[in-house]
Amino acid sequence: APIVRTTGHKSEGMEGILEAIILVAENKISFNSQGVKYGQEIENEIKIIQDLLEKNNKIPGKHGTRWLPVKLLENDKDIRDAVNSPEIDNQIEKSVAHIEKITGESPETSIAAGRYGFISGACQEAVRSTIEIRHTVSDRIDAVLTNRVLGLPVFLGLMYLVFYLTFTLGDPPMGWIEDFFAWLSGAVAGLWPEGSDSLIKSLLTEGIIGGVGGVIVFLPNILLLFLAIAILEDTGYMARAAFIMDRLMHKIGLHGKSFIPMLIGFGCSVPAIMATRTLENRQDRLTTMLVIPLMSCGARLPIYALIIPAFFPQALHGTMLWIMYIIGILLAILSAKLLRKTIFSGESVPFVMELPPYRMPTVKSVFIHMWDRGKLYLKKAGTIILGISILLWVISTFPKLPESEIKQFESEKQMMQEKITDNEEKNKYAASIESRFAEESLRYSIAGRIGSFIEPFLKPIGFDWKIGTALIGAFAAKEVFVAQLGIVHSVGKVEEDSETLREKLKSTYNPLTGFCIMLFCLISTPCMATTAIVVRESGSWKWAMLQLGGLTIMAYIFTFIAFQAGRILGIGI
Repeated sequence: APIVRTTGHKSEGMEGILEAIILVAENKISFNSQGVKYGQEIENEIKIIQDLLEKNNKIPGKHGTRWLPVKLLENDKDIRDAVNSPEIDNQIEKSVAHIEKITGESPETSIAAGRYGFISGACQEAVRSTIEIRHTVSDRIDAVLTNRVLGLPVFLGLMYLVFYLTFTLGDPPMGWIEDFFAWLSGAVAGLWPEGSDSLIKSLLTEGIIGGVGGVIVFLPNILLLFLAIAILEDTGYMARAAFIMDRLMHKIGLHGKSFIPMLIGFGCSVPAIMATRTLENRQDRLTTMLVIPLMSCGARLPIYALIIPAFFPQALHGTMLWIMYIIGILLAILSAKLLRKTIFSGESVPFVMELPPYRMPTVKSVFIHMWDRGKLYLKKAGTIILGISILLWVISTFPKLPESEIKQFESEKQMMQEKITDNEEKNKYAASIESRFAEESLRYSIAGRIGSFIEPFLKPIGFDWKIGTALIGAFAAKEVFVAQLGIVHSVGKVEEDSETLREKLKSTYNPLTGFCIMLFCLISTPCMATTAIVVRESGSWKWAMLQLGGLTIMAYIFTFIAFQAGRILGIGI
């Protein structure tokens, strides 16, 4: 067969290889069909199993007669279940024992070695490359990036750079989107006469635009973070990050392989928990699964992006974001250590990792990865968050204040207008009365009553009933916290010149409360999707409930310590 030059990540040579495949398929050119040979002992066992499969008519139509015995020797669970023959299972056990006795290795190891040997030989005959030069360059880079002393500081420095750029580059487009939704809210409100209390107007401006718009505003930050992660993944650095953390992970009873799902957790906890399937040891897998939500996922970034600019100077934006991510990593490591010392005590499995060569990421690949993740965020905003925002608007709007109380506010407003002649003073008092009316209306609603009920439990950690109602919504999806804050702080305030949510938060709370909000949202119970995937992957509600309760208690304790310490020391108040 012809040798076709290709470059996979640049999509070069794809047409040539397709033409060669067609020619071979149509028998227009000859080719060597010599397959991979695994050594005499394994080949003998493959033949025995192959004959047994044919004898028992146990070869499904879509599988090759040679491929099936190889997969059975590799202990492929799905294939063994598909064959489902006690006689064949018995023969496989005999074959595995024989191979291990003769070769001193498991069939999986021997078969993998055979494949790599075949690939290596084929590459030596057909591929021309500068692999030695590339390996030399890779070795030189690794001498710094995976150095026992320099590796961790470089990793932390790269993380800081990512978060600094996420805020610095994301701020201008975020402002444009914020201005657009402010204009849209005012334009929609303008469709009704001034002073109108239409429920449809309130739903559109406060529920949908205020809720969903408040989440979409942070799309630039989300895209920039995912862009940076995609670049680090495509260059091969993420594998080095796991290697760097291996020594530290061993000290807590895990290994570097557990850090890979934790790194994926920076994007989303759901695929991160699914990635724990690569861990052979069930104790390692469950431990990693339970601590993954402590890694700041993309859903928490909108909360950080809302709170940090509201309470901290611009020079500290990147630093504060970096601190939140580091706190999450440290708490995950400490929690894993505790779990391995108590519930999941035992030895960890040794970890040997093959570091891929460094590669120059392509623009196409990086942007595909970034957009795939960003698209999921937008889809979530347009479906789950939209639905929850409407639900939260309903419970934040109903029931309405009793007619007697509404008339009391109207009477007070009328008296004020008759007594005060100065227009500036009149507008000031009118705004004050409207603000009190909006707050009392919200307190009287279902959300307000729930928030008021839990407020005594939240006061020791610096939260009021409004933050409490937002935390309830965050149980469904973390981004909803931002949406609900937008709803509760915009009720009755849909004018074009109304304050932004950040300005409202800044005038209501202090930096200490802002930090405690981020800390609580970082540690507290994961979203419903994460809980569901933990149930599925662990096979039990027990571990999901342990995670749910444990993280909620842990969030309260750490936030209580942070708030009370800050209050006593006078920090951020």
